[in-house]
Amino acid sequence: MQHTNFRGRVFMTHPTKAIYRWLLSDFVRVTSIGNDNAEGGNLYTDDDLIESFDRIETVDFHSTVEIEGIRFTAYHAGHVLGAAMFLIEIGGLKILFTGDYSREEDRHLNIAEVPPVRPDVLITESTFGTATHEPREDKESRLTNLIHDTVLKGGRCLLPVFALGRAQEILLILDDYWKHNADLQSIPVYYASSLARKCMAVYQTYINMMNDSIRLKFRDSQTNPFQFKYIKSIKNLDKFDDFGACVVIASPGMLQNGVSRELLERWSPDSKNSLILTGYSVEGTMAKDILTEPTVIPSVNNPEQMIPRRIRIEEISFAAHVDYEQNAKFIELLNPSSIILVHGESNPMGRLKSALLSKYAKFKSTAQEVKVYNPRNCDVVRLPFKGVKVAKATGIVASVHPQPGSVLSGVLVNKDFDLQLLKPADLREYSNLTSTIVRERNTVAINATKELLAWHLVQMFGHVDVLIDEDDEYEITIMDAVTINYDLPQKLVVVEWESGVVNDTIADSVIAIVLAVDSSPASVKLSSKLCTHDHAKIEETDDVLEKIHTCKISPPPFSSSPAEDRLARILTLLKVQFGKTLAVDDMGDSATIKIGKTEATIDLHALKVTCASAVIRGRIEGVLKRGASLAAPLAQKRK
Repeated sequence: MQHTNFRGRVFMTHPTKAIYRWLLSDFVRVTSIGNDNAEGGNLYTDDDLIESFDRIETVDFHSTVEIEGIRFTAYHAGHVLGAAMFLIEIGGLKILFTGDYSREEDRHLNIAEVPPVRPDVLITESTFGTATHEPREDKESRLTNLIHDTVLKGGRCLLPVFALGRAQEILLILDDYWKHNADLQSIPVYYASSLARKCMAVYQTYINMMNDSIRLKFRDSQTNPFQFKYIKSIKNLDKFDDFGACVVIASPGMLQNGVSRELLERWSPDSKNSLILTGYSVEGTMAKDILTEPTVIPSVNNPEQMIPRRIRIEEISFAAHVDYEQNAKFIELLNPSSIILVHGESNPMGRLKSALLSKYAKFKSTAQEVKVYNPRNCDVVRLPFKGVKVAKATGIVASVHPQPGSVLSGVLVNKDFDLQLLKPADLREYSNLTSTIVRERNTVAINATKELLAWHLVQMFGHVDVLIDEDDEYEITIMDAVTINYDLPQKLVVVEWESGVVNDTIADSVIAIVLAVDSSPASVKLSSKLCTHDHAKIEETDDVLEKIHTCKISPPPFSSSPAEDRLARILTLLKVQFGKTLAVDDMGDSATIKIGKTEATIDLHALKVTCASAVIRGRIEGVLKRGASLAAPLAQKRK
């Protein structure tokens, strides 16, 4: 958050944010020990921590947060207080990231929840691979019996723990056991972890986020379960008297250094003492190595000095991670199509993958196939998904119930992975957008006559509509899309159109013709011919094409052709589009197009289409409109 380019938002559950401050402060303190240049040598400083704290936003369990179309919901993970698994939805794709999670209810945490929706991808831990946990009641019984036996013989018990989660669980177990065993109440129980002591206030505060058992105990006894009666905290070992029987819960859990390592070296030579490993042990740590029961262990301050190891060693795992049975059952309840295994050593992870593939082998090459991945760190996993996009009709579009076969038209708004179909009038209200029409204009100077300009345009487009034909002004439109205004005295042609994919293409062609009309060889050839008739005797007409024709300038191939020829060209277009489904009656007055059970009738005089299907009718009308524009407007020309 402070020393990278990350500028996003950060979310934590309420207990996690409270613990975060103490956890990272402890990291700064530990890494500063023996570091003369703390500012330059540390990953971050206390100032960085304070600044980052103000940027963290808290979320409640089961509440959904949406950021730019990405939604996520926090569910209890059952690992430590505040731990959450997150269900993330991006563009309809659902991903559940469990993080560390546990499905075994202990004395204070809720078990990991099963989200109410099926995820497409499950990213889950594989810490214990295919191993199976001992039942919780049996573990607690073994732990308390071993401690009871050790202290009654005058021995001392060391329980290395992680400062969060398992430390609090074991403290609850021992406090309750001491309460029900009067013969032990004279024997002290300590926890030696400055971080656990600081975080105890967080546990005392967030009782409401724990399981029913502890909340009921809090309600009925009116006392806080984390205000222990038989357990005391010690800040350091300087004044710690360990000559008699006692129990110490100390961090760190891996016995690499700190209070737990110091006590191990003190108590290791005495066979009356017991070391009980209650957490997960990582390869290469003292916690893992001592499980082999070596005869000597190295001193942390002087590795060459070896210390006799006679202390009793037992492993009773209270690690809040799922075993194979819990993991497999959880996956079965979720039923994801893809599983990605993380957070595990390669061998246990590989065994878990093999077990899951065997379990779902019967679904291989079917729609229910489950794929399992165990990528190494930094490997990229690519998963193909076919998404279904659904657009919600809103506003005016949704005011009328659509009939079968009808077409909904509007503006498709894509915002944050959501699609909405809106009428332009509803854009501002429902999407905070506005509609804009861009009108393009281009001015070109030419010297050609208006008749010559029209001739060139007709050669390209087949027909032009004349709007104004006067001595000083000439205005025409092409394909109902582009308007051309010719200021004859100024010799300026202004081309205007509403911007759009089709209109821009037509306008580009028009401008290219206007730019070339003066220098075109065809223009030179046509302009060099003399008229052989009296212009005064020419009948007045609205159509510039008729004027071109009477002036002996070759007419365009389509515009002056008989109506029957123009009709034949339109029918040719229909034939190309609809093939054998097109049938023309003997009189040439109408045509029919039959697609499946739907039949459309075309009035060839008025170019009108009658059809029950709006989709087919719209398609035919589109062909007719484009065909009429190319072959000249049949309805106006035909007599």
